[in-house]
Amino acid sequence: MKTNAIAWFELLTSDFARAKSFYETILATKLVDADMEGYRMSMFPFDMEKGIGGAITQMEGHKPGAGGTVVYLNVEGDLDGVLARVPEAGGKVVRPRMAIPPHGFIGIIEDTEGNVVGLHSMT
Repeated sequence: MKTNAIAWFELLTSDFARAKSFYETILATKLVDADMEGYRMSMFPFDMEKGIGGAITQMEGHKPGAGGTVVYLNVEGDLDGVLARVPEAGGKVVRPRMAIPPHGFIGIIEDTEGNVVGLHSMT
């Protein structure tokens, strides 16, 4: 039985190339394109054994935007670096670093697609 609350997430995009560039820039990592019938997907790095992963997705009839679920990405040890890269990549910092003792720190951003995404780090 898996113990993680999240198994998979998808951040919707209307401009796939722009969204992929945004996340690759702020996270300083490459996303991996997946060959999916009917829509485009590029996956964040993830651990198959832990069963938690996610992707940016462009899909007919689905639109990005604020006001829905907030997914938190693990940016362990680089919260300040990620937050600093957000404006340069075309996004907006909605909430700068904030302590959530004893659970570390969070920041909240708005990506280039209008999605609100959380960032989490223990340090």
